[in-house]
Amino acid sequence: MARRDEIIAWLDELMDTSLYSIGAYFSDGHPDLVDEVIAQSDAIEAAGLRSYSDQNGIPLEECFNTLLTGLAVRYYKAVAG
Repeated sequence: MARRDEIIAWLDELMDTSLYSIGAYFSDGHPDLVDEVIAQSDAIEAAGLRSYSDQNGIPLEECFNTLLTGLAVRYYKAVAG
């Protein structure tokens, strides 16, 4: 029983982060865009922030926000299941 309590405490800690909150907020508010933001985030990660920004004519700050949102959504999905 102690091990179960440790796991529950650990999961609670994972869920009590800004990254988790951002992912949950986006996923709940825009469920139709989850796959798209993850795909775009993956593309930004693969190309590099500056390169993706330059190649796609998207402001660097917008690329960074998309990258962060995609990471947050992936984190949320991994923790929440």
